[in-house]
Amino acid sequence: MKMFRKILMPFVPLYFVATWVRNFCFNQKLIESKSFNFPIICVGNLNVGGTGKTPMIEYLIRLLETKHKITTLSRGYGRQTKGFIIADNNATSQIIGDEPFQFYQKFSNITVVVGEDRRLAIESLIKLNKEPKLLLLDDAFQHRQVYSGLNILLTSYDDLYVDDMLLPVGNLRESKSGSDRADIVVVTKCPHDITQQKCFQIKQRLSIKSYQKLFFSYIGYSQFIYSQQQEMSLKTLTNKKFTLVTGIANPKPLVNYLTEEGLIFKHLVFRDHYDFKQLDILNFQKEEIIVTTEKDYVKLEGKVDDHKLFYLPIQTKMVNSNSFDSAIESFLK
Repeated sequence: MKMFRKILMPFVPLYFVATWVRNFCFNQKLIESKSFNFPIICVGNLNVGGTGKTPMIEYLIRLLETKHKITTLSRGYGRQTKGFIIADNNATSQIIGDEPFQFYQKFSNITVVVGEDRRLAIESLIKLNKEPKLLLLDDAFQHRQVYSGLNILLTSYDDLYVDDMLLPVGNLRESKSGSDRADIVVVTKCPHDITQQKCFQIKQRLSIKSYQKLFFSYIGYSQFIYSQQQEMSLKTLTNKKFTLVTGIANPKPLVNYLTEEGLIFKHLVFRDHYDFKQLDILNFQKEEIIVTTEKDYVKLEGKVDDHKLFYLPIQTKMVNSNSFDSAIESFLK
């Protein structure tokens, strides 16, 4: 794979020119970024996948849901439908995508919307008299047709965007200078005990601008795994062999966590947003215990026996949560 990407090196300048021209047109207002009369917070990244956008959206929902009527808007990766859809009681991961369906199942007092064209989706909501009071744009940092009042850019601790290259050789969707549009930069998936010195070093490497705020976060894992009917302490898996099923962009932190907990397991790896096939389901039924992610659980629930299928919840934990929360709330005042 690495060798194949090296072969594509001549295409990097072409990709750079295409994305640079596009951003130039938006910056010079040659292409319109539509503004709306309600606050919009965008969460995104420069890299393709795996920076923790879904847990960050959930963090914002938990922070703001008691004071604001929230609408989330996602593209709906991996769904079998197209166009603008408002999640309702008929929603499934196949209809709206795994991550939006996860939002819909977990948070009953928000509106979950999907649409490839974010601007068209917002305009469709307004036409239906469902104008958002607060809109959270999921994975829309490059979707500049909509103007966001607050842009939150995520980058992983072990895969900073400054160490990456543009597609198709690297994983950058646009050049590193795109980070200048961010109001807040969050380094995700940090060690729990990250030092002030390390934070300062990363700040220097990212060349954080004077108008930007930098924060650090880590993954908080639950001590329990859950099925539709029961919960079970993670410690009960000690000395038991189980199967870990992941269809996410970067399962490494989860694998490392379970290994550090002293657990023994078989790991079945699938690509991000994978649509599990009937043969996969039949193979899963042969396993004694399956532990998976929340995102994968919403696709497997009802297909694999409930007594053997569990998910391990995670949450974004901010190193300096009070300052981060204040920065978000200040934007909404």
